[in-house]
Amino acid sequence: MDASIVIRTYNEGKWLGEVLEACAAQDNGEFSHEVVIVDSGSTDDTLAIAEQHGARVTHIKKSDFTFGRSLNVGCEFAEGRFLVFISGHCIPVGDQWLVNLIRPLHEGTVSFTYGRQQGRPGVTKFSEEQLFRKYFPEHGSIPQEGFFCNNANSAVLKEIWKTYKFDEEVTGLEDMVMGKRLVADGHKIGYVADASVIHLHEETWSKVKTRYEREAIALQGIMPEVHIRFRDFIRFTVAGIMYDMSEALNQRVFWKEAGSIFMFRLMQYWGSYRGNNDHRKLSQERKDRYFYPR
Repeated sequence: MDASIVIRTYNEGKWLGEVLEACAAQDNGEFSHEVVIVDSGSTDDTLAIAEQHGARVTHIKKSDFTFGRSLNVGCEFAEGRFLVFISGHCIPVGDQWLVNLIRPLHEGTVSFTYGRQQGRPGVTKFSEEQLFRKYFPEHGSIPQEGFFCNNANSAVLKEIWKTYKFDEEVTGLEDMVMGKRLVADGHKIGYVADASVIHLHEETWSKVKTRYEREAIALQGIMPEVHIRFRDFIRFTVAGIMYDMSEALNQRVFWKEAGSIFMFRLMQYWGSYRGNNDHRKLSQERKDRYFYPR
């Protein structure tokens, strides 16, 4: 087996069928692939959908779940020499997504790749779309400078994973924890713009805040020099709102998106501020809040 597409799931029934159909439609050329589901206790039709599409399924207890631990479980279960990661609500674009994502690994150019992320009109929040455009531009960089990467759409050589594995304790950004270690040891990361997914975040404002809060907690360990003070929270929030409002005006959707822009940027930076200033050990209640939807 050449490539294993590893997908973490917890009640991903809404989009998983479309995700797996897009995986099945890949034109892999010389490469073979399998799909591995790592499920952490779904109560909807996630597992039935996985079975219908021929995915191999392994399980992790909800009480044991962290982002890094679930990926390690999936990687151990996977049979491919390339480990490919997408979220259960990330839909590959086109039939060359997989080949484009793993080709730099196959050629030995880099040890880790990550691909572009885009939104879907009518689903993706306006401000999230601006973030996708900022962090996942139209042009790739193979290899890139720095250790930024994102496991919503990424791939790594299995032999590299065996050496480094994902940190099982962090509350998020397990991809960047690995990326930092890889770059420090002389490995290269590549951004593959022509391996894109549609990333469908459908979150309440509380969940947006929680996502950025747990990522900010993780960022403390990756970049301890980063400090977000209350005045930074105010400055970042105002700047983000002003930028998005300007974009909305240019796209003639200002009145439609103004409320969403205000709430997204407020929750993004309030969560980042709270997480950056939170040094407490996670309780089980806080762990459930970070890792599972209410």
